[in-house]
Amino acid sequence: MKNLRFFLNLYPFYEELSYKVKRILLAGFSAWGGLRQRHAPLPPQCDNYLKMQGAMGSAEMRIKMSELKQGFSGTSEYVASEQLMASVNVAIALQKPLLIKGEPGTGKTMLAEAVAKSLGKKLIIWNIKSTTKAQEGLYVYDTIQRLYDGQFGEEGVDDIARYIKLGKLGEAFESEEQVVLLIDEIDKADLEFPNDLLWELDQMEFYIHETKRTVKAKNRPIVIITSNAEKELPDAFLRRCIFHYIDFPGEELMEEIVRTHFPDIEDKLLKNAMDVFYWIRSIKDIRKKPSTSELIDWVNALQIGGIPLEKIQKELPFVGVIVKKDEDLDTVRDRVN
Repeated sequence: MKNLRFFLNLYPFYEELSYKVKRILLAGFSAWGGLRQRHAPLPPQCDNYLKMQGAMGSAEMRIKMSELKQGFSGTSEYVASEQLMASVNVAIALQKPLLIKGEPGTGKTMLAEAVAKSLGKKLIIWNIKSTTKAQEGLYVYDTIQRLYDGQFGEEGVDDIARYIKLGKLGEAFESEEQVVLLIDEIDKADLEFPNDLLWELDQMEFYIHETKRTVKAKNRPIVIITSNAEKELPDAFLRRCIFHYIDFPGEELMEEIVRTHFPDIEDKLLKNAMDVFYWIRSIKDIRKKPSTSELIDWVNALQIGGIPLEKIQKELPFVGVIVKKDEDLDTVRDRVN
């Protein structure tokens, strides 16, 4: 009761308090919901404010739920599982980066293209290499060009802003409309790369030291990050992401994926190809298991080559399309023979 009286005694000054202080006080009031009934009621304005905040929260929740329902649902070219669609839409609603892991060839990169197409948004791709630095995604100061211009007497050399070139993250921030930003294969970069982007991905802004300008996102981009799990990502980075692992498709989903690419494919050809494909993946000694994209390429090769159906399982034509290592090729051929 002593603490409650303390809060109530502040009421004459309540309207003069800052928004943050009000929220702190209201948190205290909410924690003592039971005391409201057994002891003194809250002042009318405080009670009304709490109701208003509750109504705003409910409205915001309804907006978020509508975003989930109206969000990504796959495309005619990209078949997504229910779990994957849910992860994408939750990441959009919570305004957090979506970290996608999975076997190579399971459609991680294509997901960003599908999300952009489904939502009618521009796609910006930042391809990460082993030499990529986080700074490159923000901006680059072209000192060499400025030096050349100075030597040849070009006008505007004193204007440093002319020589600031935004990176992919900077482009996404400066876009007048919301875009989809793909940070592809983040695990290829060095270990400090993800940590160097924590502030920018959290606050959606960065500072250009040369021009003393802060670049803030005009529209928060939908960020999709892919990883092949070549390196472990820092915990601090993972905490800021929504995570989804793309499981390798089962036969039913795989058939649906293949048919999106080849709607008129013969049923028997597809069945024979998939039987061989999953058989090869089931061999324990195979070092590199064939991926979804390789199955699609193989099916295409079989159709173009006009291979008789009975030869697909017996001779494995164009097997090099799905088996890419010498030792794996020997293993498969030994099993067939």
